Amino acid sequence: MFFQLTNEQMMIRSMVREFSRKVISATAMERDKTKEFPAENLKKMGELGLMGMLIPPEYNGEGADTISYVLALSEIAYSCASTAVVMSVHNSIVCESILKFGSVEQKKKYLPQLASSDIIGAFALTEPHAGSDPLAQSATAVRDGDYYIIDGTKCFITSGKNSGLVIVTAKTDEAAKHRGISAFIVEKGTPGLKIGEPEDKMGLRASDTTDLVFENCRVPVENMLGNEGEGFLIAMSGLDCGRIGIAAQSVGVAEAALDAAIDYSKKREQFGQKISKFQGLRFTMADMATEIEAARQMMFSAAAMKDRGENFTLQASMAKLFASEMVNRITAKAVQIHGGYGFIKDYPVERYYRDARVFTIYEGTSEIQRVVISNHILNDKRTM
Repeated sequence: MFFQLTNEQMMIRSMVREFSRKVISATAMERDKTKEFPAENLKKMGELGLMGMLIPPEYNGEGADTISYVLALSEIAYSCASTAVVMSVHNSIVCESILKFGSVEQKKKYLPQLASSDIIGAFALTEPHAGSDPLAQSATAVRDGDYYIIDGTKCFITSGKNSGLVIVTAKTDEAAKHRGISAFIVEKGTPGLKIGEPEDKMGLRASDTTDLVFENCRVPVENMLGNEGEGFLIAMSGLDCGRIGIAAQSVGVAEAALDAAIDYSKKREQFGQKISKFQGLRFTMADMATEIEAARQMMFSAAAMKDRGENFTLQASMAKLFASEMVNRITAKAVQIHGGYGFIKDYPVERYYRDARVFTIYEGTSEIQRVVISNHILNDKRTM
């Protein structure tokens, strides 16, 4: 099915595209060098409603549908993947988790601040010895009167340094396995929460990634997200939303890489003609465009199922798997088309290539997506 966008969705895409290519792209290459967090651009995005797209108007959000959201996210990723990953985690996992599982008080307190980007949200599930296997996490939360005391270390946390709050999972009942994991909203500045040094990453360099260390961190009981024992459910639900977001980021970066390759091929001359005239490169770019369109339609399919209230876990994993693998192929081909120039930092395809690499890893590796997909198709054929 080819998705026919509504007038409103096309207007959102047009607005974000103009903002992204005029404002976001202006500093993207420099931020890649300096690793400067795009705080001022995120503030502007909050003013445009991009940091609370899925939050209802009663909490100062836009109340947009998921199709509109992935269109906007793709446009931001086109210019700067670092900014896009902050937007994605903030919207797809943090805001949606609080909206879906939070109490009325939590929604009133946190969602307006998140929607305006007064604070940025982070999500802490991964640990040094518990990545693809969240049940192996060792962080604990022990009830002590009106508080839970959290101890443990989380790693690879997007916006760990620059976020204003973090949703963190921890074990409240070791014996209950996945039903013994709970989730908590922890505000920055809470005593006992320490922030590690930002990682020196291959790509997404303007998006900080840090450890979060919890040492006798006392969190009020009312900051538990959902009920005790629902942390695993909250995490998996958030990751389903996040995986659609990664598909959107992948489409945006891939489109940027293809456009750069097309532009370069029309200017570069070899053997007396533009290299865009060579059939080999023309076929390569045709394949690139076809793969991007396939990923876009898979992204739309998962987003539309979410908007209809259907179970979209399978489609989210398929979209994330295909799109993240796709963007790695596309950026590699874009570098190849640039030849030696694709290997130097004067041309953006070098940055696209580095930024794309992590898309097959975070929020569930490609291997984990294949586990999710195979479980669905082998155990329940009706999900296809």
